[in-house]
Amino acid sequence: MFVGDSLNRNQWESMVCLVQSVVPSARKSLSKTGSLSIFTIQDYNATVEFYWAPFLVESNSDDPNMHSILNRIIMPESIDKHGNNWKNVDYLIFNTYIWWMNTFSMKILRGSFDEGATEYDEIDRPTAYKRVLATWSQWVDKNIDPNRTQVFFMSMSPLHIKSLDWENSDGIKCAKETSPILNTSMPLNVGTDKRLFVIAANVTRSINVPVYFLNITTLSEYRKDAHTSVHTIRQGKMLMPEQQADPATYADCIHWCLPGLPDTWNEFLYSRIISRS
Repeated sequence: MFVGDSLNRNQWESMVCLVQSVVPSARKSLSKTGSLSIFTIQDYNATVEFYWAPFLVESNSDDPNMHSILNRIIMPESIDKHGNNWKNVDYLIFNTYIWWMNTFSMKILRGSFDEGATEYDEIDRPTAYKRVLATWSQWVDKNIDPNRTQVFFMSMSPLHIKSLDWENSDGIKCAKETSPILNTSMPLNVGTDKRLFVIAANVTRSINVPVYFLNITTLSEYRKDAHTSVHTIRQGKMLMPEQQADPATYADCIHWCLPGLPDTWNEFLYSRIISRS
């Protein structure tokens, strides 16, 4: 089971694509119920699942279909409502990052969504991130049997919004980029919040249950060419030609093409799974 935001969904889609080709069409199925999407492989009694929880904890963005909310609010100590859906699987792959990057501070709800609370406090992004991962780590320690379940945490998946970051003054975001950043001697900064990277790396090392921190960040930062760009979906539909002609507005430089970079992430994940087996 993959748990997290649309980048983890991107990786789940990659995993489904990688395994489904060897399964007869009549022996596989895909279903979606609320936050949970399940790809079933009948002959192996196996599923590859994705659970939508962009902040891992409860938030006002937890609706898997209607979550385009600018005023995002989280409950950093509330995880059980989601976590009850993550138990008794063989491999749990978590992530949370991109939804943290809209604002410099995070809104923390005073009280509970269930009780109709609307007031919130604002704290800086790293402090909120650390609180959420502390809640997550406590959930893992309390609920995961390491003899049954292997746990992974994916590091930050970067975005490529500003072409000046790779010294392309004529570029428009990631549009029409056809090769990776090849100048490895150039200081590379595409806007990744490395503070969150450090927090995640440290938290995963401090949990009693073994958690493997899968570092995909640096290799992905070089792949300015690997995004869906204007060949993407917006509000459930492929971009129209006039939208594709306006990459400054419509280019998706967050998500990744398939086949593509998420396949590499899954090769790393698979290598780690079989090496631990």
